[in-house]
Amino acid sequence: MAAYAKPVEILIDELGRLPGIGPKSAQRIAFHVLKTDKVDAQRLADALIAVKDKVSFCERCFNVAEGTECEICGDDRRDDTVLCVVEEPKDIAAMEKTGAFRGRYHVLLGNINPLEGIGPEQLKIRELALRVASEPIDEVILATNPNIEGETTAAFISSKILAPFEITVTRLASGLPVGGDLEYADELTLGRALEGRRSV
Repeated sequence: MAAYAKPVEILIDELGRLPGIGPKSAQRIAFHVLKTDKVDAQRLADALIAVKDKVSFCERCFNVAEGTECEICGDDRRDDTVLCVVEEPKDIAAMEKTGAFRGRYHVLLGNINPLEGIGPEQLKIRELALRVASEPIDEVILATNPNIEGETTAAFISSKILAPFEITVTRLASGLPVGGDLEYADELTLGRALEGRRSV
C-alpha cells in the first residue's frame, strides 16, 4: 500500500528528479505545495509552463532568451571586442551584478566532465570557435568555475580552440575572498592568490 495518495506520490517523484533535490526535500516541497492556497499553487504551475513555452536559448550566445536573441546580444551598446565565456546562464547574472563587464558573453551550457560522459562535443565549444572566427573579438575571458572541471574546460578551450586565433585569452583571477582568514584558506586558493599578487 502506498504511503501517500497517488497525486502526492507523483509530485514527490517529479520533484525528486530536479537537481539538488533529494527524497526528503522533495517530500517537504510536496507537502508545502499541498498546504498552500490553490491560487499560489496555480501561480507556480503557470510559471513553470510559461518558462517552457516562452523561454529558450539565444541563438548567438546561448543565454536564456524570450525569442531568438537575448537582451545582451540585442544591446548595441555592448563592447563587441571582448567575449566572456561562462558555463551556465546563471553565471551571466552573477557577472552582470558586478556592473564591471560591458562586453559580450558565450555560454557553454556545462563543462568538460568525463566522469559524467560530457566531452567538448556536448558543449557549445564549436559555436565559440565560429564566433571568434566571424566576430571582431580581440579578447576572450575564460570565466569557467575554479574547480577541476572548469579548469579542464578552460585549458582545452585555450590550447585547442583559441590557440590558432590572434587574440588575447585571459582567465578570471582567483584567490582569497574579501573578509576571509588565511588560516582557513585551502592550499589551491592560497597558491592562486600568491600567483595573482599585484603591486600596491
